[in-house]
Amino acid sequence: MQLPDGRHVPDLRLDPSRVERCRALADAVTAPVLELVQRHTTVSIERTVLRLYGMDDADASGVPLVNRAVDALQARGLLDRGAAYWRGYVLRGGPAEPAAVVERLAALPPHPAPLAEAEERELRADLRREARARVDALLDRVRRRNALRDELGVGASPLRYVIVATGNIHDDVEQARAAAQAGADVIAVIRSTAQSLLDYVPHGATTEGYGGTYATQENFRIMREALDDESRRLRRYVHLTNYSSGLCMPEIAFAAAWERLDMLLNDAMYGILFRDINMRRTLCDQHFSRRVCALADVVIHTGEDNYITTADADEAAHTVIASQFVNESFAHRAGLPDRLVGLGHAFEIDPAREDTIARELAQALLVRTLFPGAPIKYMPPTKHKQGDIFFSHAYDVMADVVAAVTGQGIQLLGMMTEAMHNPLLMDRYVALKTSAYVARAWRSMGAELALRPGGLVERRANETLAKALALLEEVAADGLMRAIGEGRFADIARTEDGGKGLAGVVPRGPAYFNPLLEIMETR
Repeated sequence: MQLPDGRHVPDLRLDPSRVERCRALADAVTAPVLELVQRHTTVSIERTVLRLYGMDDADASGVPLVNRAVDALQARGLLDRGAAYWRGYVLRGGPAEPAAVVERLAALPPHPAPLAEAEERELRADLRREARARVDALLDRVRRRNALRDELGVGASPLRYVIVATGNIHDDVEQARAAAQAGADVIAVIRSTAQSLLDYVPHGATTEGYGGTYATQENFRIMREALDDESRRLRRYVHLTNYSSGLCMPEIAFAAAWERLDMLLNDAMYGILFRDINMRRTLCDQHFSRRVCALADVVIHTGEDNYITTADADEAAHTVIASQFVNESFAHRAGLPDRLVGLGHAFEIDPAREDTIARELAQALLVRTLFPGAPIKYMPPTKHKQGDIFFSHAYDVMADVVAAVTGQGIQLLGMMTEAMHNPLLMDRYVALKTSAYVARAWRSMGAELALRPGGLVERRANETLAKALALLEEVAADGLMRAIGEGRFADIARTEDGGKGLAGVVPRGPAYFNPLLEIMETR
């Protein structure tokens, strides 16, 4: 099979009727969720709209102005009409500075006096015009990013992806530069532990974080400018990615788009399963955040690799495939084309099991065959890593080989010290050097290899697809929320009314107004 980028992978025979049925079922799963999404907004969505209008500062105490504004509207029961509307309402004849707008929003009574029909039309027209101007400014920044990428060119597929996670954005910059110089194509700034549970985006540059660095707009700007500088020096474009997940998915997506990031980790169910964030909150926020990614030409990365860190990778392989079909459907409904849908999976089968390479080839090739137009993101071994760095390195090389043969699009490189500490500069250097060797050595093998009909790889892939189809039949019949409640993904169960953030979900009123959503839905 030839991929859109010209690479070849071994042909995998699948029953096309099963594949077609899986996609139809995934659409049946996501349709009722989309109806829920279209009836609700969230505090994070409304904060994102205010950020579009330039309200991206914080008060003297460090509280983001968008939080103060939206919290004031929600306390008065006004958020169902949309934050943009009330911003326009208080701007009539008053100062436009964000801090002044916040104060006037906080002074609104629970039942503000209605406007005359003509004044209402004028208010909405003014807000739409301003929103279009701000979206045009965003798109100019996106074009600038894409122009630099086109000018310099990118590395060969799979793009080699490494992480930095010092907690200090300025130290992250130095580590990112070193990784780029060693051959990295994508730098991922790992987010500080538990930031996904914060219902606000920290403001400004940060120099302290546990297990990673806070995702803030200023941190995005600092890293993007550094990587642009390094890209020009290397004459090769270096991509930047971060996390658009948790309670602030839409806001982080917008900040990342504005600061010209290329990719974002953005999954439909990750926050529900692994951070216990309320289902309704997550599903509303992920749809809006993905619309922002579609607008700004940002590649999303889904999180199916996490499913097989809590469940057995061999036994739960079909849950990865089922979730990928669901994530693809959600992405398409948000306007993302295949080239921006980076579906994820991982090399996590227990190495003590026999025929792990054949079984891993089956899984990786199945994903690649089912989603040929997607920039598949392949994650390295982590669950079964050991303190023995020599075994660990050999284990990572096996993942490099599978990635090369099966035509993965974006490959996170494994680190030989994964089980010991955050990787050192030399650890990344060794991983990059080794993956480059594997890529050269196996460059054409995908076109040379043929699978034995009825052999282990083909049988395993078709068995996994059949199980994924059966799971999708169950989820479509019961609904996604009930399926999650029964622990059908990642062996983790959540309840529809449980988790964090439900209080931030607001039914839209009949006069709900969101000009950013209007723009994104009509593009």
